Amino acid sequence: MPEKAYGRLFPMTSLLGVLPFVQIALSALLIVTILLQRTGASLGGAFGADNFSSGFHTRRGFEKTLFSATIVIGILFALSALISLLTS
Repeated sequence: MPEKAYGRLFPMTSLLGVLPFVQIALSALLIVTILLQRTGASLGGAFGADNFSSGFHTRRGFEKTLFSATIVIGILFALSALISLLTS
């Protein structure tokens, strides 16, 4: 294999080797951030009871940061899955 062709292929092979580990780390982080969030609805809200106070909750401080981090990690996980699909 010529030297130029190997130089162009090497970044792709290193990406394919690292991508599964990146997806595992992102999925673990996504699970942790989802589980750390406080649920807005009580048990009664899960069965159809009215729980109007849960709809008017404003996120502040760490809860807002955790919510934003969950969205960012979810988008990164979706992008890594799309990259994995396109490169395979």
